[in-house]
Amino acid sequence: MVAALVVILVLFVVAGLTVVGRSLRVVQQYEQAIVFRFGKIIYPPRGAGLTIIRPIGDRMQKVNMQIIAMGVPAQEGITKDNVSVRVDAVVYFRVVDPIKAVVNVQNYMFAVSQQAQTSLRSVIGQSEMDQLLADRDNVNRELRRIIDEPTEGPWGIRVERVELKDVNLPEQMKRSMSRQAEAERERRARIISADGEYQASKRLAMAANVMARDPAALQLRLLQTVVEVAAEKNSTLVMPVPVELLRFFEKYAPAPPQQDMGPPPADTGEAELAQAEAGAEIGSAPVPPPAIADVPVPEIPMAPIPELDESAIPPVPGEAANLVDEPEPGATSADASAGDTAGSPDGRKRPPGNSQGG
Repeated sequence: MVAALVVILVLFVVAGLTVVGRSLRVVQQYEQAIVFRFGKIIYPPRGAGLTIIRPIGDRMQKVNMQIIAMGVPAQEGITKDNVSVRVDAVVYFRVVDPIKAVVNVQNYMFAVSQQAQTSLRSVIGQSEMDQLLADRDNVNRELRRIIDEPTEGPWGIRVERVELKDVNLPEQMKRSMSRQAEAERERRARIISADGEYQASKRLAMAANVMARDPAALQLRLLQTVVEVAAEKNSTLVMPVPVELLRFFEKYAPAPPQQDMGPPPADTGEAELAQAEAGAEIGSAPVPPPAIADVPVPEIPMAPIPELDESAIPPVPGEAANLVDEPEPGATSADASAGDTAGSPDGRKRPPGNSQGG
């Protein structure tokens, strides 16, 4: 009898502990609990702490209220200016209404991921390449607005922030952009160099103006340059000597003794030179050349020229046939004979045998 009572008491204790274990739940600070009693939601959702539910008929589901960072897979698309790009992003969102997030959507994590991918492709098609690279703030705001519009109201999910992680461009576009950046840098370098040359030229002009007022300043500058070159311990020193330095020493050099050059010549030719210059002027009367003394020119005897007998010259083979004119159709024999007589150099009639090159 006592043993049966002990067994019954143990069974009641085990059942009580089981009921208490099924009734007590702990909700974390970052969570909210939704209690379903026979399939219906018990309002309001349970907050953080220890909560009690019915062991039979109640089911509790916890919803994480923290901000979730979800990466969006890279999406390929064509921008507004027809450039093929590959863009990936990250979405930061959190649940603001746990009942809508559990009841209205089956899996809100998967739903937000798909919405983010489609919105990212839409934003790529509406933006230009320069906006994706340089104006990411506006692109991020537009992408957040597109994703948050259908999720916050019916799903109870708020998109806090959207960031573009990387924009991958084709290799050809990267090379074109690098050449453009290189050309821009070269243009800036040339402008800066030209500006420096202009400023240096202005300074050098001012320095030259100051040195031109006092010739000794140029000599001091020359000596200073010589000192700077000599400081390098060179074995050979090349020093330019300006003309001003020679004039400086010439001023203080003693004058050379005067030499007796004798009386000047009587006729220096100045009259003839003045007359020639006056004749060279435009519009002046021509000056006749000076008279030349009459000098007898000896006569040169003419050399005798021997006469050449043309009949002794034999005809050249191959060329005589070309010199004979063929008679035209309808011409008489007298015309042909006249043509043969006229074609010969001495006026005599050429024998027919010569026309064959014999």
